[in-house]
Amino acid sequence: MSDHRIDLEQVRHVARLARLELSAEEERSLAADLSAIVSYIDKLNQLDTANVEPTTQVAEAGTPTRDDVVTNQPASAQMLANAPARQDNLFLVPKIIE
Repeated sequence: MSDHRIDLEQVRHVARLARLELSAEEERSLAADLSAIVSYIDKLNQLDTANVEPTTQVAEAGTPTRDDVVTNQPASAQMLANAPARQDNLFLVPKIIE
């Protein structure tokens, strides 16, 4: 496994590109975090995946759904009970386009 240390100059360069202002402590912390991430990726690259089938989804795809069933029957009289104005089974609203 090769050593992929991220130095402070690399962190400063990326911060400059991202237009981030980092304190000295943040630079040191970010350098350590990025070095750990790159080391982990290096470990993953060492895995033999020759016999692993390509996949686009590692978990069950989709969300389970239920049947679309009406559980509350329309009751127009109840729905229109508080309407300020109505005509038959419809709400009456003021005209907004003249």
